[in-house]
Amino acid sequence: MTLPEPTRAAALARLAAFTSAMGRAYAATRNHDHGPENRGNVSLLSPHVRHRLVGEEELVHAALAAHSPSACEKFVQEVVWRGYWKGWLEQRPAVWAEYRADVQRETHALSTSGGLRRAFEDAVCGRTGISCFDAWARELVETGYLHNHARMWFASIWIFTLRLPWQLGADFTYRHFADGDPASNTLSWRWVAGLHTRGKHYLARAANIAHYTNGRFDPAGALDERVPPLDGEPPPTPRPLPRRDPGPAGRVALLVTEEDCLPETLPLGPARVVALAGATCTDLRSPSGVGAVAARFASGAVDDALARGGAAFGVATERLASFDGVVGWAAASGAEAVVTAYVPVGPVAEALEAIRPALAARGLPLIRLRRNWDEALWPHATKGFFQLKTRIPELLRVLRQAAA
Repeated sequence: MTLPEPTRAAALARLAAFTSAMGRAYAATRNHDHGPENRGNVSLLSPHVRHRLVGEEELVHAALAAHSPSACEKFVQEVVWRGYWKGWLEQRPAVWAEYRADVQRETHALSTSGGLRRAFEDAVCGRTGISCFDAWARELVETGYLHNHARMWFASIWIFTLRLPWQLGADFTYRHFADGDPASNTLSWRWVAGLHTRGKHYLARAANIAHYTNGRFDPAGALDERVPPLDGEPPPTPRPLPRRDPGPAGRVALLVTEEDCLPETLPLGPARVVALAGATCTDLRSPSGVGAVAARFASGAVDDALARGGAAFGVATERLASFDGVVGWAAASGAEAVVTAYVPVGPVAEALEAIRPALAARGLPLIRLRRNWDEALWPHATKGFFQLKTRIPELLRVLRQAAA
């Protein structure tokens, strides 16, 4: 299986090809994992949505234009889930900080515990003897992708059958998924473990795997199907969302990151873009490095964004080797501010905050533009998904009015 290229053109072509399947066909077949050579029942657009080569609103609009709201309800909900995860973590950044500290601790434990290291290496190399798990481990590294159902099975087997630290599993998938996202990845693993909704975990069952893989795998007798959820502290109380920055004006230097590759659609108002640059920091995802597929996809997405943005704004573009080069580039541009799309909790946000003081010292404020989709969804991600799910029709009406 090969994912569509990390370009907006490829995303729009795949969107057009899949739109007719976003209705009842998607609802009926989305849970089936037919294998890496047969992904016709899913969109394969999650990496493009994660990097915002295509916007969530575009997907929802396409679905509702081709199907009734009831027919495409499941597809729309899957799009909204990503916004839910982002909003939930944005209001609880301590969960991300704790996860990162845990990954550092567990990664160090690999160097001091031979038994843990051998079990971990068998898991990530696909040598556990559980055929479905081993196939998914290899598929992930090779393709940067797993079917959503397989992701849940994989995480569950990692946690409850192999009894490996969930943080190491989350780190493994985060650094290899082409759609690796701090919120979706971390919180999905917490959900499987029973930490997101306390006491409610997801147990992979052999019969379920056999059914939804159409008999390709049947791990009967190989899985522990009677394990209780992991125990942990309840999540912290949500904090207020950071305020939306005021829109820019005057001459601005526009920075593209791997978090948002649609610079030409940012709400820039009267501001004039005089410089455009892009940078990635995929190497900051994990102390163990980032997978080749994930790194290539993020880099390609930023390159594509620069090509489109340069044409849209009529400016030369620059590809920065790292965020260390942002301050010098911006200062040399003659801009009055640095503007970028709002970046939620994660390594890119941390990299931006690290250079904010140096930008300020040059008289360059850092302005982060939050999109209407995030502004509408995130405040409702304070509890479980159901709270947001019930508001989807209302939120879509609000977004349509904002776009009018």
